[in-house]
Amino acid sequence: MNTPFPLKGIAAKIGIFLLIALLSSCNTLKRVGEDELLLTKNTILVDGEKILDEDIKSLIVQEPNTRVLGYPLRLNLYNLAKKDPDSTFQAWLNKKPGREERLANLLSQKQVDALGESFFVKGYSEWLKKIGEAPVVIDTSRARKTLQRLNSFYGSKGYFNNSTTFEIREEKRKQRAAIDYNVTLGNPYFIDSLSRNIASPAIDSLYQLTRENSFIKEKKQFDLTDFNNERQRLTELFRNSGVYNFQESSITYDILRDTTEVRDDQQMNVELNIDNLRKRSDTAITTSEYKVFSFDKINIYADYEFGDETANLQSTEFENYTIYFKEKLRYKPKALTDAIFFEKDSLYRDLDRLRTYRQITNLNTFKYPNIQILEDSTQTKLISNIFLTARPKYSLGLNLDITHSNIQRLGIGFSSSLITRNVFGGAETLSLSARGTFGLLSDTSLPEDFFSEVGADINLTFPRIWFPLLNTKRIIPNFMLPKTSISAGTSFQKNIGLDKQTLNSILSYGWVPNTYKRNSLELLNILYVRNVNPDRFFNVYTSTYESLDDIADNYEDDPALADFFDSTDDPDDPNLIIPEGTTGFTQAVLDGTITTDTDDFIDVSRIEERRDRLTENNLIFSSNYTFTKNNKSGINDNSFYQFRLNLESAGNLLSGLSYLVPFNQNDNDNLLVFGVPYSQYVKTEFDFIKHWDLSRSNVLAFRSFLGVAIPYGNSESVPFVRSYFAGGSNDNRAWFPYSLGPGSSSDINDFNEANLKMAFNLEYRFPIVGNIKGALFADAGNIWNVWDNVDDPAKTFSGFESLADIALGTGFGLRYDFTYFVFRVDTGFKTYNPAEVQSKRWFRDYNFGNAVIQIGINYPF
Repeated sequence: MNTPFPLKGIAAKIGIFLLIALLSSCNTLKRVGEDELLLTKNTILVDGEKILDEDIKSLIVQEPNTRVLGYPLRLNLYNLAKKDPDSTFQAWLNKKPGREERLANLLSQKQVDALGESFFVKGYSEWLKKIGEAPVVIDTSRARKTLQRLNSFYGSKGYFNNSTTFEIREEKRKQRAAIDYNVTLGNPYFIDSLSRNIASPAIDSLYQLTRENSFIKEKKQFDLTDFNNERQRLTELFRNSGVYNFQESSITYDILRDTTEVRDDQQMNVELNIDNLRKRSDTAITTSEYKVFSFDKINIYADYEFGDETANLQSTEFENYTIYFKEKLRYKPKALTDAIFFEKDSLYRDLDRLRTYRQITNLNTFKYPNIQILEDSTQTKLISNIFLTARPKYSLGLNLDITHSNIQRLGIGFSSSLITRNVFGGAETLSLSARGTFGLLSDTSLPEDFFSEVGADINLTFPRIWFPLLNTKRIIPNFMLPKTSISAGTSFQKNIGLDKQTLNSILSYGWVPNTYKRNSLELLNILYVRNVNPDRFFNVYTSTYESLDDIADNYEDDPALADFFDSTDDPDDPNLIIPEGTTGFTQAVLDGTITTDTDDFIDVSRIEERRDRLTENNLIFSSNYTFTKNNKSGINDNSFYQFRLNLESAGNLLSGLSYLVPFNQNDNDNLLVFGVPYSQYVKTEFDFIKHWDLSRSNVLAFRSFLGVAIPYGNSESVPFVRSYFAGGSNDNRAWFPYSLGPGSSSDINDFNEANLKMAFNLEYRFPIVGNIKGALFADAGNIWNVWDNVDDPAKTFSGFESLADIALGTGFGLRYDFTYFVFRVDTGFKTYNPAEVQSKRWFRDYNFGNAVIQIGINYPF
């Protein structure tokens, strides 16, 4: 969402001045006692070397007050609050004799008491204390606790004889001090020998098979992390090798040091202990050897409801699975068994259990399943009972929105969807949706100020790869959550732009090899775009019209052009009539009816070329593949990267068919399908995002993007819907959407676009107060034309010298975190503007008067 508008310079400057004056008047030591010291900094020194590792620094118990760009904002907000507002109010009441009595007679005693609890007397102080931060005064007991943590941490790394001390360093500034934590490591301990004591023979055999993968090795320095990793590795190994009931608590270590002889080295002996299975009953604890189990029977309950009896159900056998159901089995047996990764006579694996949970959930037909694992009567085999509870057959969704934008004065939008599950008995999902937006346009000068946009979509999803004559399970097995989607949709606009009508149909596949990788393949994506009212081009693209009209002013006295102008509004400055005048003038220039200078002829040619491209109907037959990889481990992980690669090709199928089927051609020798020239191009995109957690919720985020679409064959340019633009709340925030580029051109077209894009974004995010966050950012990038029919040197990418056209915007932003989404406001300043002359590109518009405010939802990257 973009809502750009310029700031009023004077008001903004006054507001900033008042804010600075207020904050600078705060006394940082206001709540610090005379015998106390305000903590300003912590430093950890290990053998004299400063430690920068954030994980180690997080062991410090007492941290200094947080700072926003070096300023203790929360501390000074806290200091603005009254220390004891109740006493202050009572003192004010008693300052003059009879004041409380007079107020009580004027109001009432109850209202006087309420005044003392009001926001302006007490509430604002409580609020400032809540969002603020009390001064962090040095507490030696907490410093000693930090020493204990550091001692334990370095002890876990093998430095058992480490020693720790702390030193308080008072600063020259009054009542401020820093703490230095000093750690002397000493010599580390190493593992001299390894031994094992494993009670169960089955466990011992499994251990022997993979002991070379152990994290604990002889001659390696002791590290407690290795022991924890090894315990986790062994647990996963056993539970994925048939030992379904293995308990991690069975694994312990004995660490021994030989005291029979005097040794100067720091060596230790490690013994691995794996006990038998412990079972607790009401009266006693028993032990038994661990065993390797395989499955004897797998039961699937397809119509289970909580509390149902399972004794009188009907059943059917399918590929060594027993499927239970009530009156009639509503699912194809294969659809159920394909989602189960347990197999008869196969060893139990935790991995298969997890994959079964994921795949059943992915079907979108059942609620979260209940998987029960039991031993049979011989206690040598397993029985698995999988209980499936169906989701409702139909789901209906309704949404209503009220919208406002720079083109919509008021809009009311609705959408509805109907989901039908298990359509053909194979857990397929059919989704029908409809949407519509109706309202009033912002431009009241148009003949009609009412607009509408309606659309409908249908989507059918199969929980498998559907591809005739090809067994895809070998390539994409079921644990990758394969799915096939067939969709079609259409939309209609009225009084919006050129009133586009679209028809779209997609055959796509998706699969997820693991948590961090995702693949999407659109084998066929057909998009037809029809511009219903191309004659309104100059009404919609007003900047282009003004450029053409300015050129026409030079020839308005030519008798041959008399019918093309309208002088009703201003007899001294007639305007071209739309569309008769614009079309007639353009044709007169291009066919030589009137004589123009070379520059005007080139400019009119480019305008006509742009009009042709933006008003032509588009037919796109494309295929594309997208690969996404990220290593984010959870919602709170702020150190991760994400990479996305997209490859797209359009028109090759139709180009191949043209050799078999004769296609008609237009005047430009373009091949036509249903009277429309089909688009032909190749497109590729690289998108890389990296986040660094700097500490205490401070994050540095970086993004780089490179995309190019190259037309060839039947096309000289890329369709507008597949081109790139620059600017906006998720791109270069110092420019409005579509207002940057191409290249160094100074075009003020309504929609600037091109077929090559570079973008680089860097953003520093930091907390301010509570859920309010701040950001400083720098956005660089631009768009260019390359290998298409645009010949303007200012717009085309010609090599490394064109990198000088990369625009730079910098600024700051505020965000409010609503937990489920983030609302943000960013203010961008044009720092380097390639559209200006060389001498005026840097900082020319770097002021609040020319700043741009961008409003967005969630982070831009």
